[in-house]
Amino acid sequence: MGMWRSGTSLLYTLLNQHPQIALTYESDLLLLRSLFRGGAKRDWLERWEFWNQAISRHQIDSTALPEPIADYPTAARFFWKQYAGADDVLYGDKSPNYYDSMQSLAQAFPGARFIVIWRDPSGTCRSIVRASRGSSFFAKRGIAHRALMGNRRMKRECDALQRQGVPLHQIQYEDLTAAPDTVMRGICSFLQIPFDPRMTSLADADVSAIFNEPQHEGVKAGKIGLDEPRAEVLSAELRAKIARYVALWKKQCGGTWPAYPKEGSDASPAGLIERFRDEIHYRCLRAFDRFTAFVYCHAPIGWLRSYRQGKTPLPSAKVEKHAATIDKALKKNPELSSVERVAEVSTRS
Repeated sequence: MGMWRSGTSLLYTLLNQHPQIALTYESDLLLLRSLFRGGAKRDWLERWEFWNQAISRHQIDSTALPEPIADYPTAARFFWKQYAGADDVLYGDKSPNYYDSMQSLAQAFPGARFIVIWRDPSGTCRSIVRASRGSSFFAKRGIAHRALMGNRRMKRECDALQRQGVPLHQIQYEDLTAAPDTVMRGICSFLQIPFDPRMTSLADADVSAIFNEPQHEGVKAGKIGLDEPRAEVLSAELRAKIARYVALWKKQCGGTWPAYPKEGSDASPAGLIERFRDEIHYRCLRAFDRFTAFVYCHAPIGWLRSYRQGKTPLPSAKVEKHAATIDKALKKNPELSSVERVAEVSTRS
């Protein structure tokens, strides 16, 4: 797991190149765990499919799932095992949406091992801005703020797992793209399985469960990392905010975290007032995320069916129009106040 746009899809694909590993891709049933309060709802499978098509994307035979399902861990474990297909294969799930729920997962799955990937917060936010041009998820307002503030939440979760003695292995996106052989060997040692050279390449990788969205084109094309430098897409204000938080976190962690960027900046650490405002904003955004999941769990199923029927993929022409609109807005106003305003331009076009 890791923050959005931090290399989790790349890591997932490389891990699944190993014949003893079979991870599902963002099944995200944890987000819908209220479906299992007091026993599973009768239509939990349909609601889960409405959420992100996890069952169909992984070509799982839903009729093979046992009934009744007692709780979330039972449902998730059976799903992962069915996808793995063999008892001697390591199973689990890749999802950035678990970044603030690792302790809950450790309690639900005793003995589980966690692999966390980090990325320079600026790199993460740049990738989010670029992804907003073709993805409704990344075009929604506040996603960059969630990602920036979420880094500290993920660090707290990792620190808590380490204190509790939960097996945890942390890597960096920058190291993975620069030296995949070294990083993947380290992961295999952590998982106590032999290294397989196929884990250093995306050749012939199975990417069928990954969403068909523009931000995944690199992984689906077999690319590890970027081929060449790209134009800056972050506003000056957002770059400055990221620098202030990086300065704060490095000061709090004795310079050890975040690992990237390695070079420090002249920015002053984020102050109390800024941190208070940003924390309130972050909590409101995450509360909205939880409310959205609650609606999928408990809204009348007829409403969800109508919503799904009316929801169609974004046509390529519409995606191009979004990208052109954002580029035009950036050229007219290079001091755009935040990435959220970029997303707002995209959604209004």
